[in-house]
Amino acid sequence: MYQLLKELLAFLRARRKWWLLPIVVALLLVGALIAVSASSPLGPFVYPLF
Repeated sequence: MYQLLKELLAFLRARRKWWLLPIVVALLLVGALIAVSASSPLGPFVYPLF
C-alpha cells in the first residue's frame, strides 16, 4: 500500500499534476468511510449519505 502511495506522489511530482491530489485524497476518504461503515454497526446510518 505504501509503495503505491509513494509511486503516486512521485508521478504527481514528476508530471506536475498537483491538481489531481485533492481528487485522490477525496477518493481515499470515501473509500475509507465505506470500509469502516461496512464493518461497524453504524453502517445503516452512513449509507443514506450516498
